[in-house]
Amino acid sequence: MDTSETSKTGSDEAPDASEASDIKPRGWRRWAMDTRPLRIPAYRRLWSSTIVTAVGSQLTAVAVPKQIFDITGSSAWVGAASMAGLVPLVVFALWGGAIADHMDRRKLLLVTNSGIAVTSVLFWVQAISGLDSVAVLMVLLAVQQAFWGLNAPARNASIARLVPESQLAAANALGSTVMQTGQVVGPLLAGVLIPVIGLPELYLIDAVALCVTVWAVYRLPSLPPLVAAAKKRAGVREIVDGFRYMSTHKVLLLSFLADIIAMVFGMPRALFPQLAAETYAPYGEGLALGLLFAAIPIGAVLGGLFSGTFSRAKRHGWMVIGAIVAWGLAITGFGLSGSLWLAVVFLAVAGIADMVSMVFRGAILLSAATDEMRGRMQGVFTVVVAGGPRLADVLHGSAGSAFGARPAVAGGGLLVVLAMLTLTLAAPALRRYRI
Repeated sequence: MDTSETSKTGSDEAPDASEASDIKPRGWRRWAMDTRPLRIPAYRRLWSSTIVTAVGSQLTAVAVPKQIFDITGSSAWVGAASMAGLVPLVVFALWGGAIADHMDRRKLLLVTNSGIAVTSVLFWVQAISGLDSVAVLMVLLAVQQAFWGLNAPARNASIARLVPESQLAAANALGSTVMQTGQVVGPLLAGVLIPVIGLPELYLIDAVALCVTVWAVYRLPSLPPLVAAAKKRAGVREIVDGFRYMSTHKVLLLSFLADIIAMVFGMPRALFPQLAAETYAPYGEGLALGLLFAAIPIGAVLGGLFSGTFSRAKRHGWMVIGAIVAWGLAITGFGLSGSLWLAVVFLAVAGIADMVSMVFRGAILLSAATDEMRGRMQGVFTVVVAGGPRLADVLHGSAGSAFGARPAVAGGGLLVVLAMLTLTLAAPALRRYRI
């Protein structure tokens, strides 16, 4: 049996900093976020760049649909723009994963971060010029998402080369917390800034922030392929090799299936507007909608801040299983809640569970895959993370129309629990995995 199904395949080139600092903390520090990876200068630079882009990218994420709606007055065009960004993201994430396994990842990060920054500048130029062209916006969005698809696998795959294996979960908790914080702070900041400075300046702020990111990446060490044979072109054959590799390493395949189960069956965001307008209308539709969208990210941030409670766990497989079952139960509770405040609590609990799942799924991908395959595994991970919630939007939207919003949400949560428990019993590789 492949050793990656029950234990790590071997740490490649992680710094030694580390293991000496693996002493369990005492007192309140046991509960607080594990910040040991930040003692490693290279990881600290990568993480610092994530702080800047987490908020800046959300400014553009708000500005683009807002500008499209202002031009067209149609939510259908906003949805079309979202799909226009999804296709290049999926294609280039898969290709970017192969490229990340065949060239210096630092160089790839420099090129792609620079490309994203230039795209943000072009967003600013079209906005300040008053072009008012939906076609231009959709093309720029597609280009930006293509660069992001190339960037994400290299960024995530680099973590295992910068921190030791025992700190991978802590490093993922740090990165995920920052990204989730950006999803809360970025939209709120955009909402405050739009009436004050206008849309064009949001694009400009993002572009300036990305320049800081480019500088942080420039200061990273070189990250060439560890295996000389990996230095070849990255094409379709290499992408296919990645899927073949994943199919023969059950723990990797199961980690992706676990995320698909959680997101497709259990992400009910498409029903938030209906719930705000019907179930929670007495609380105020606008307030209800804002709280529903913010609750999961807020819970995830809280989970990250107190990630010291779980990030040192060794049984990564069981942590993923437990987190996804908890997510399903919390979503079920949300669907059964007639009180807005109780619903927010259940969604926040789901957010905490999602953070735990993200931390350990990410750690499994980095430790169970060899370095020459990490980029491609991260490419698939990016596709799953981007595509799962969109499939959920279609599924939950249809179910909500057919059965009602609350039954659809509660039923989806129960499906998550049943499917995850079935997967756990049928395929033992995930529950056996530990570092």
